[in-house]
Amino acid sequence: MPENQAERPLQPGDRAPNVVLDAITRQGKIAIDDFRGQKPVLVGLFRGLHCPFCRRQIAAMSELTGALQEKGIDSLTVVNTPIDRARLYFRYHPLPNLLAASDPERVSHKAFGLPNVQFTEDENDWPRKVGMKTVKSMRVEMPDELPQPMDPMAAMEFLDKADGYDFTEDDKKMIATGEGQLIGEFLLDRDGVVRWCFTEVEESGRHMFGIPAPREVMSAASNMAV
Repeated sequence: MPENQAERPLQPGDRAPNVVLDAITRQGKIAIDDFRGQKPVLVGLFRGLHCPFCRRQIAAMSELTGALQEKGIDSLTVVNTPIDRARLYFRYHPLPNLLAASDPERVSHKAFGLPNVQFTEDENDWPRKVGMKTVKSMRVEMPDELPQPMDPMAAMEFLDKADGYDFTEDDKKMIATGEGQLIGEFLLDRDGVVRWCFTEVEESGRHMFGIPAPREVMSAASNMAV
């Protein structure tokens, strides 16, 4: 199992490392190598289920499962949430055909080169550090869910309240160690080589709290040789 942080997020042409994780939506383990030589796979690496943006990003990725499967492409969702907490969440919030794995130590994120950003008072050194003044100057626009554009912290509070999300000790531990974990989605071919990716690291964080457009994902999938 990879233990070291890749120097940068994996890019098209890079070979994905093998990572072995506990399965959430079934028993046993799930490994990247399970797909290698078999099928292409879209791997989504998210923060814990405590993150309201990630809960929505996971749901959006799940909605593409059927269309991807029609093209012979599997999907794997990875969350920074302990296994028991994650299983409890998905028991009450099931997503059709979701294949998910638990990674509370963020092994997969490190192996795929997604950094854990340190929040500072005012020092910016993207993607290692970001000042809270900069974060609060950002605006999240979700017209269907937010009454107006909000800074990320205010948006998270609003969405958590709207969701009625109850934080557990597991959630609080994940926030304490990985609140700044950046996320990404990686489309791997049957040989485990990255063919397309979308990460929060790109363009100085412009993609933070966002999701790739479904047409972008499906366009990349259509170009995949299955």
